[in-house]
Amino acid sequence: MTALHIETSGQGPDLVLLHGWAMHSGIWGSVRDALAQHFRLHLVDLPGHGLSPACEPGTLDHLTEIVAAILPERCLLGGWSLGGQIAMQLALQQPQQVEKLVLISTTPCFAWQSDWPSGMDRKLLQMFLENLKLNYATTINRFLTLQMSGDCDASKILSQLRKNFFQRAEPDPAALEKGLRILQNSDLREHVGDIRQPVLIMHGDNDVITHPAAADWMHQQLPQSRYLKFDHCGHAPFLSYPEQFVTHLNEFRTNA
Repeated sequence: MTALHIETSGQGPDLVLLHGWAMHSGIWGSVRDALAQHFRLHLVDLPGHGLSPACEPGTLDHLTEIVAAILPERCLLGGWSLGGQIAMQLALQQPQQVEKLVLISTTPCFAWQSDWPSGMDRKLLQMFLENLKLNYATTINRFLTLQMSGDCDASKILSQLRKNFFQRAEPDPAALEKGLRILQNSDLREHVGDIRQPVLIMHGDNDVITHPAAADWMHQQLPQSRYLKFDHCGHAPFLSYPEQFVTHLNEFRTNA
């Protein structure tokens, strides 16, 4: 079993946060200290990202299995983007461990399908996959820029995102490729309605990575969900609205 790098701080109920594709746990830097005032916070580097070693075969099921091994009992679990898909899988497979679920700018199906127009253009995902091998830095910078598209303060947030991202070594190239293939192929739609935990959905209204329609759809499918849409916000509401993000998480902990 791959040993994951986890940064733990604070006291209180356990909150585990999972980052998105190509990122690492440092991405939560703008909300880390504030969250640690309310929670025992666990920031996880997924395999092949940040300070965690890569793993084989790197499928969604395998990543879920690896994270399940480090989950505290009865935790609040949050996942951003790709991390949100892992979080959904964990809520389904480990209900005794996942007490509440937070889905941040995520979707049950990243790629466009004929019955899922809310997905990302498959040609764009394939382009990222091909360009990664040609020019890693340029491809990642394009991806970071895309995440901030539509944000009211895009240049400032993009600068912060880049600063957080490049604090650590480059992700493992094979892990990046496997992660993109997960984005291309994963489809959890038929299982979303089986999630029984209370769920908080947080999404930017201008998100071009995971369309807000996907969040609307999940809200309709989940038996116990609350949906918060952030105005003039791209793919990272915790960067665009850090204070509100922390407040909503803490309220969800106490009231849901």
